[in-house]
Amino acid sequence: MERLSTNLNNSETNFATTTYTAPNTTTSFYALIQCHQDLSRTDCLVCYAVSRTTVPGCLPATSGRIFLDGCFVRYDNYSFFQQAVDPATDTKNCNSTVNNNNNININVFNSSVGELVENLTNLAGNNSGFGVMEGNGVYGLAQCWESLSKEECRECLDKAKREVIGCLPSREGRSMNAGCFLRYSTVKFYDTDQDSDGGSSGLSSPGAKVAVVLAVVAFLMISSFAGYAAYVRISKRNEERKKMELIPSSFNKSRLMYKYETLEKATNYFDPANKLGQGGAGSVYKGTLPNGDVVAVKRLFFNTRQWVDEFFNEVNLVSTTEHKNLVKLLACSIEGPESLLVFEFLPNKSLDHFLFDKKKAQILSWRQRVGVILGTAEGLAYLHGGCDEKIIHRDIKSSNILLDKDFSPKISDFGLVRTFPTDRSHLTTGIAGTLGYMAPEYIVRGQLTEKADVFSFGVVVLEIVCGKRNNAFVEDSGSLLQTVWRLYKEGVVSEAIDPLLEGAFPEQEALEVVQIGLLCTQASAALRPSMAEVVEFLTNKDGDKQIPVPTQPPFLNARALMSQRLSSSTSNPTTKVGMSYTVTSQSSTSPSSEWPLRIDELSSS
Repeated sequence: MERLSTNLNNSETNFATTTYTAPNTTTSFYALIQCHQDLSRTDCLVCYAVSRTTVPGCLPATSGRIFLDGCFVRYDNYSFFQQAVDPATDTKNCNSTVNNNNNININVFNSSVGELVENLTNLAGNNSGFGVMEGNGVYGLAQCWESLSKEECRECLDKAKREVIGCLPSREGRSMNAGCFLRYSTVKFYDTDQDSDGGSSGLSSPGAKVAVVLAVVAFLMISSFAGYAAYVRISKRNEERKKMELIPSSFNKSRLMYKYETLEKATNYFDPANKLGQGGAGSVYKGTLPNGDVVAVKRLFFNTRQWVDEFFNEVNLVSTTEHKNLVKLLACSIEGPESLLVFEFLPNKSLDHFLFDKKKAQILSWRQRVGVILGTAEGLAYLHGGCDEKIIHRDIKSSNILLDKDFSPKISDFGLVRTFPTDRSHLTTGIAGTLGYMAPEYIVRGQLTEKADVFSFGVVVLEIVCGKRNNAFVEDSGSLLQTVWRLYKEGVVSEAIDPLLEGAFPEQEALEVVQIGLLCTQASAALRPSMAEVVEFLTNKDGDKQIPVPTQPPFLNARALMSQRLSSSTSNPTTKVGMSYTVTSQSSTSPSSEWPLRIDELSSS
């Protein structure tokens, strides 16, 4: 995916391929990215960034396809670049059947769609594989991958045409084949601002000339600053060395300091039987101190600059914060062969152990779930506004919310936290967090505010209410986020509630909690509430504080992600990076994709 990203950035079109052969093997993998030609360059990069976060959902399968309404990504263990159709994996998606109550003549509608699809596929087949068209209130887009020949494109579009006609009388239909994409809808979904022919004028275009000039300037700047960069790297290493030397002197006199041997013995020498779990920065073991206290000992992975950052984050920040919904740091050890952190032991482990286990989930009543949501909100509100410095956690997820004996939540794993200066509107950082929980503006731009935590919290709220992982993709339904947004718009939120609750929940309260979760997961950070406001919503027993109506699902419009301010309009009928997408892979099982992600640069514009 890194190579594909590089090739896309270097490509003159919205298309790129790559091939990779693993060292010391004969196994090769092939990957392709094709954006629809109605997308701008920026929107294409955004769409690829979004699709890339979905790729782990296909693993460990040796092949996978990701269809978004703006782009297509595929990887496989054979060269498929000229493959037009694939009976095993080609698919279609149909939505919202037209009926007489819509005041639409079904026969006329079917005829209009048939005529448009026929003309559209002919247009695309003779227009470098791309075309958009509208007629009689129906809109359509056809796109072949640029690696196909004209004949292969027509073969793919012919099959897509037959498949999509099978969606009638649905208001919308998509055909997603190995080599092309075809869609019709009663709502305009493409951007007519871009050239339909998708052509490139090469070096004769002003944009290309500017690109060449910028490339030359960039080369000169890189050469000029190479020496300076080397100087900076040496300075950073010296700074890290000084930090390492300061750690013992700062903790030797502290009550937090423990000998490595004491903690090693407490965990029975890190016996696998005592292992409680594993996070992004280390493994956690149950241990018993000489005085009989039971603790959780975190064994850190790193011994580099990243190690220093992780260690200082957890020790310095956690030791200076105190809240009933934050895990307490009790001790640490830094003089042994590896660094250890000691936390209070919480017998019920993490929320995900209960939430996603059908037997254990029955233990969590509706009232307990709401209590976990409120406690987590209060802990985050404290980090964002109750400390001396604003703290952004960056990795809020169900596995980082621990439960005590009474199922009260405590936020844990502070290895990725960042403090937030009061004079800054946002921080620009490398991407770090867990796929499925990261805010769109953070994935795309690396722009970090406390609203990134709010987005992650919103995902957790929906997971708690629905009893499903957001990363668990369901055919024809999509992710949990997509499903709940759809049910909310249709006015049937109760269908999203965890069936294991067996209806034992107040419907109005459930609607309000889901509404809060959706508010927190809106595409624009500016539309999301603060965590302090979320606490007010959740404790609003008298109903005197009205909960706003969520309006902007994540990834509805790329421009909403790129903008730093809200536009005057709250909606846009042109959907370029769509919520509806399909993931297919050649494996019946796939992991939850819940693993920490660290990327210096996911996309550029």
